[in-house]
Amino acid sequence: MPRAGLNQQTVVREAARLADEVGYREFTLAALASRLGVALPSLYKHVRGADALTQKLAALATGELATELTTAAAGRSGGDALRAIADAYRDYARRHPGRYPATQQVPDPTDPEHVAAGERAVAAIYAVLRGYGLTGDDAVDATRALRSALHGFISLEAAGGFGLPRELDRSYDQLVAGMDVAFRSWPTARRAADQPDRQS
Repeated sequence: MPRAGLNQQTVVREAARLADEVGYREFTLAALASRLGVALPSLYKHVRGADALTQKLAALATGELATELTTAAAGRSGGDALRAIADAYRDYARRHPGRYPATQQVPDPTDPEHVAAGERAVAAIYAVLRGYGLTGDDAVDATRALRSALHGFISLEAAGGFGLPRELDRSYDQLVAGMDVAFRSWPTARRAADQPDRQS
């Protein structure tokens, strides 16, 4: 029986749930239509196609992650704040294995909701980095380093890519502790300018 009151928000949220169940790369419009109890052509009244649905899913997931990062960092600073957002990041990926990969998509500039979600996620990280004295281009570099480290660990963990006999949580703790050390001694442009010219 077709579901009454179907709209774009309902479609996207159901797509997110389905992605978590079957995988980001595995869910299809046909499977989603079947889950919603509608014919496949009916979905096109709410999303333009697979690419449009993927983009809307990315906006939803990025917004969720941004909220969790912001909440985790609230009232914290320095290494405590870094640990909190790192744990929130990993927890979100574990709870939502299908929609998490969508958070890695660059926000669509034509979708204000997606852009705002991306800005909130980055702002949460920038707020933490300010506690280390990192702003401007240094904050951009540090944010990219943090995302690369966390995403790399999370992706390998999800794929079963760690085979050495050491508890993964301990290794993750060390990764975050290492980023804390790195941020405390980050080679900012100001610090580089204070160093003598080694070739002179």
